[in-house]
Amino acid sequence: MQVIEGAVKLSGLGHRFTATSHWLYRNIDLSIASGESCAITGPSGSGKSTLLTTIAGWVTPTEGHIEKSISGTTQWVFQNPFGVPKRSAIDQVGFPLIARGESPEAADLVSIELCELVGLSELRDGRPFHALSGGEAQRLMLARALATNPAMLLVDEPTAQLDRASARSVNSAISAISKTGTVVIVASHDPETIAACNQFLDLGKRSHPK
Repeated sequence: MQVIEGAVKLSGLGHRFTATSHWLYRNIDLSIASGESCAITGPSGSGKSTLLTTIAGWVTPTEGHIEKSISGTTQWVFQNPFGVPKRSAIDQVGFPLIARGESPEAADLVSIELCELVGLSELRDGRPFHALSGGEAQRLMLARALATNPAMLLVDEPTAQLDRASARSVNSAISAISKTGTVVIVASHDPETIAACNQFLDLGKRSHPK
């Protein structure tokens, strides 16, 4: 995979929905470089998902600004994995590669490499999507997002519906992905997900580098 250099920097960031509503968060200062990962945590309603959408550029912050010195796409991995049930897991990863003109053979090779990166080398066997466990399906979504070679990967509560063993496999995959040079930002309540990241931001408090 191509290594992308750059960073995402949040300066004095704050957001509320109306001029009279309460602030979800304020005075957020945070810098995440390529090859680093950050967990966004906090109680329900503290603005984790809103902050992700703001970083993505879908929401304009009420105050402060975001600088992105990365060039490339932003990809999301949502809480609930989705795929074509009867298509093979390798095919699911290869869809973005085929869409941009890669041959099926080349797409398969890259898909296998990406599956290996997130700990799914056993999926060479052509197993269909519907036969995957929850942890396998979530890691497959990470691999599929990586197939677009994103500069930034936003992940929303990836372990919320998983047992602890499956959650650990997903957390290991997140840690491995950040080492490719992608900026990885994860919204999570999971202490092990937070521990898998280079730093964390507890909304309502300050950012905490490790």
